[in-house]
Amino acid sequence: MKLNVNGLMFSYSSTPVLKDVTFELAGSKFVSIMGPNGVGKSTLIHCINKILTPTEGVVTIDETNVLDYSLKDMAKIVGYVPYSSSDTFPLTVVDTVLMGRHPYSKWNTLDHDLDIVYETLKRLGISSLAMRPFNELSAGQHQKVMLARGLVQEPKILLLDEPTSNLDVRHQIDVVKMLRDLAHEKNILVIMISHDINIAAKYSDEVIMLNDGTIYAVGTPNDVITPENLRVVYGVESVVIQDEGMPHVILRDAIPLNEDEESNGTDPALTSASKQDSAMPQE
Repeated sequence: MKLNVNGLMFSYSSTPVLKDVTFELAGSKFVSIMGPNGVGKSTLIHCINKILTPTEGVVTIDETNVLDYSLKDMAKIVGYVPYSSSDTFPLTVVDTVLMGRHPYSKWNTLDHDLDIVYETLKRLGISSLAMRPFNELSAGQHQKVMLARGLVQEPKILLLDEPTSNLDVRHQIDVVKMLRDLAHEKNILVIMISHDINIAAKYSDEVIMLNDGTIYAVGTPNDVITPENLRVVYGVESVVIQDEGMPHVILRDAIPLNEDEESNGTDPALTSASKQDSAMPQE
């Protein structure tokens, strides 16, 4: 499975959010998209999975433009786990996760679909929630159920918008390790937006760092997560040490704002796109 993003541009109204974004990902790997708020991370994955249509440029999967896929075929290829869900329906967890099997639905496949659902719940450690009403769960449980719904699609590409945002540290690590292992075991391209630099650094095969609507750096965690890149993109001073061959970031301080930035109320790590992207809370 090969994902190619070529010359991608997107604007909200007249303000550009993505500017000539180009990259290629292929094979089974776990990729983290990083960058401060408002640089277009969620907008990028929304363009990949057809939620948004690019202003310019093209996204292809195995050399086919994503705009040419039917919604049902797209759902078989690309799974998506949003930052949060506004779903408040009183379905059980099983029924909620079973909705992820809709692209494969046939009159005689329910038993097989249920097997996949229960297997996924077990893998995520939430089998005990199977018959609980979805709208009565905690934020962390809710997040894991939404992750399960994305996984049961059995996609070739799985997009996740901050999948660990409502989880405690232990469950953050468990989920990210599971996603990395899933990518390698099931031959899936897993792409995760992350604000946790050290979790991304420790577990990612590849990192895409966005800044000001463009790709600032792409490569292995050791290539991308450097003090220089963190200073420019995030506006922080840091020390990066090695931990079992992977980078680990020790934050020192925020870079002081200059007078112009203070008077404008802007942060050097944020961009003009942040005002527009603030309408997309999952950035």
